[in-house]
Amino acid sequence: MQTYGRKVSDHKKLMALLVAAVAIVVALYHVPGKHQAYIDMIRLHMWFVTYWVGLGVLSSVGLGTGLHTFLLYLGPHIASVTMAAYECNSLNFPKPPYPDEIICPEKVDPTFIPSLWNIMGKVRVEAFLWGAGTALGELPPYFMAKAARLSGYDPDDAEDLQEFEELKKKREQGVDLNYLDRAKIFMERIVERVGFPGILACASIPNPLFDLAGITCGHFLVPFWTFFGATLIGKAVIKMHIQKIFVIIAFNEILIGKALDVLKHIPIMGKRLQEPFKAFLQNQKARLHRGQAKKASESGNFLARLFEKFVVAMIVYFVVSIINSLAQSYHKRIHKKGGKVHRKVARD
Repeated sequence: MQTYGRKVSDHKKLMALLVAAVAIVVALYHVPGKHQAYIDMIRLHMWFVTYWVGLGVLSSVGLGTGLHTFLLYLGPHIASVTMAAYECNSLNFPKPPYPDEIICPEKVDPTFIPSLWNIMGKVRVEAFLWGAGTALGELPPYFMAKAARLSGYDPDDAEDLQEFEELKKKREQGVDLNYLDRAKIFMERIVERVGFPGILACASIPNPLFDLAGITCGHFLVPFWTFFGATLIGKAVIKMHIQKIFVIIAFNEILIGKALDVLKHIPIMGKRLQEPFKAFLQNQKARLHRGQAKKASESGNFLARLFEKFVVAMIVYFVVSIINSLAQSYHKRIHKKGGKVHRKVARD
């Protein structure tokens, strides 16, 4: 505590400026006036940025079990915008309620034609923020491995580092590896030998093994901006464009209609499957129009309720998995410390 107090006292001017800045912000936030419109705008934009970046971080950081927020949040958002673009024949959705809710505008440009490019432009900000969040989520393995290399940290204290060390030993000993281990070693070699282009290539595709790239970069002391720059460009720009294109094409109105037609030809269950999907799409389209929104919300839909329950179940599973992972790590540390104490007592 004395050390921290001494550090604070050494930067009195900086602390005074910081306290003054916080006081001014708090005062501006609470004092009524014309500036409140700007405060509200800043608050909304900050929440928007925090929301999508946070979802991106959650998708990468899972302590062993990632909550893939693209499938649960960003993907459905892009799909909703795509379907709304074809239904409303416009992308000028009223703000508010967009982006929380999509409603067709009252005035529509008759010359507007929905296309892949203008739909991509509509969702580019949230997609980039989500991708940037996933890049930020890849930093913990990098910093952990870098700290381990610089300080001699025991790799047994972290499962990821332990796995990395085991792979190194297997490669050195020439042990017969399975397909997954070969893929991990291949990616490790690309990152180690190629550098920035290798990291960029690994980050630009959906890659569940990218944690190993961060560990490899940290272990070999790759400069931070080399690793993070390549990861940010790969995940927030290249990979996000690939994912956006896939979702927009998949939820094209023509393709959805064809998919529903194909669905009914499935033996026995075809018509039963087609009906709830048709009802779901009609419900979503009705919600886009102000006059039918109330009717659609009252009617409800089985698929919508099912998806909501699925999202809740995934979040609960994610939280339970994090708690379980933390408990296992804590137990491992306690067990290891206990073993060291017993060995020390035995030597004494």
